[in-house]
Amino acid sequence: MPSAEMTPASMHEPESVRSAVAEPVQPTREDEVAAAGSELIGGPLGRHALLGTSWWTPVRIVALVAIGMFALGLVQKAPCYHSGWFFGASSQYTHACYSDIPHLYQGRGFADHLVPYFDKLPGDMDYLEYPVLTGVFMEVASWLTPHSGSIQHQEQWYWFVNAGMLMVCAAVIAVCVARTHRRRPWDGLLVALAPALALTATINWDLLAVALTAAAMLMWSRGRALAFGVLLGLATAAKLYPVLLLGPLLVLCWRAGKWRAFFQAVCGAVVAWLVVNLPVMITHDATGFHIREGWAKFYTFSKERGVDFGSFWLIWAQNSSNPPTTEFVNTAATVLVVLCFLGIAALTFVAPRRPRFAQLAFLMVAAFILTNKVYSPQYVLWLVPLVVLARPKWRDFLIWQACEVAYFLGIWLYLAYTTSGDAHKGLPTQGYHWAIVVHLLGTLYLCAVVVRDILMPERDVVRRSGDDDPSGGVLDGAEDVFVLGAGAHTPRDAADFEGPQVDWGRPETLPHDDRSL
Repeated sequence: MPSAEMTPASMHEPESVRSAVAEPVQPTREDEVAAAGSELIGGPLGRHALLGTSWWTPVRIVALVAIGMFALGLVQKAPCYHSGWFFGASSQYTHACYSDIPHLYQGRGFADHLVPYFDKLPGDMDYLEYPVLTGVFMEVASWLTPHSGSIQHQEQWYWFVNAGMLMVCAAVIAVCVARTHRRRPWDGLLVALAPALALTATINWDLLAVALTAAAMLMWSRGRALAFGVLLGLATAAKLYPVLLLGPLLVLCWRAGKWRAFFQAVCGAVVAWLVVNLPVMITHDATGFHIREGWAKFYTFSKERGVDFGSFWLIWAQNSSNPPTTEFVNTAATVLVVLCFLGIAALTFVAPRRPRFAQLAFLMVAAFILTNKVYSPQYVLWLVPLVVLARPKWRDFLIWQACEVAYFLGIWLYLAYTTSGDAHKGLPTQGYHWAIVVHLLGTLYLCAVVVRDILMPERDVVRRSGDDDPSGGVLDGAEDVFVLGAGAHTPRDAADFEGPQVDWGRPETLPHDDRSL
């Protein structure tokens, strides 16, 4: 069995090999779709191009493109900004420009200066149903909103202020992804140009949690476990899904024997989450300390919420004379997620090479999305940075994005159909079910490709470039201490593969005549 500690293999390589491995990866030289797309701006990068000699670095370009695409997403919301959110129920659906943000300005008490989690709301929702850090984000935006003029004017301003704050989050996500894999900064363009990100960025406040999660993964890639934990704890205080990343990290650190880094990450996450939540979570009266009802609303609402849009549970419920109960779906979805995690753990321990952190993080969050009882259109934002880090291949990314855009249009057309009365303008129920299936198949396709990359590491786009786990931090180049089954043997090499292979971080060249993946 290998020892627990290992010096990164690049330290054992000749200087010429290390220099070659350290060269930035140019997508237009290795990705046929990226090369074809580059024709719009002059063609693939030439071999004699001077890199790093201009202000226009890859990270700056990625950030500016992300801001530009975000702005296009704002333009797409223009029909709703001017009328759709305020006049007629179906107009915001037929124009596919719906957003929760303006509706919740008054609906959650911000127009009346009510304090989230402390003041009870007068409507059907007695308290704000979002995690604390998202509630803080919403409250800050309300402070910056002029509380004068008509309610329509205030709601427009509230959406606009939130859009500005969320645009910063979008730029942070793109920059963090561009910097996480040191040799692959141009992968950030996948995030920046993602159509689904532009379309869904201002539907809700999910970009806050996504930005914190992307920043956390950047910190982990730099070996800063405590900073990773703090940022992940903050992300979990904004949305629940980021805590799922601790599961893949557990099994990876188990296989590599990196327990100290794992516990630092967990401690940082717990402390950061408590710092945000405790002031809102605990109340005191004459009978002692209690959990504040307003703080608990997010968790009780999530539990009591029935089967909703976007899930395969909805297809079942709408096509069954005996639809599943909410209690059954809660239990079944939890069991399915646990089974998926156990499958990911088994895959981690038996894989011929230790999987990359981004690969398992994507699989874990995708499993949660696929089995959950609701899939709101903006949930695609959770996956965008993880997909780019797990499988930075333009063809696969665009296939998945096409499926998500189809679902984005499908849900609004379905809502247009249900709100247009006898006119029935839009997509009927069966058509919407097919949109859900397209979304599910697109995500399952990516899961299958990533699992294939784990079982056949010679097909992994990142590893074929000569890296081991550039987002893995202390895991990058580390030797295994706990392996089962096939993972205990030397990884097999494809007879038809040419390019840098990494064996515990050591690059070597193998014969190959087919570069397509």
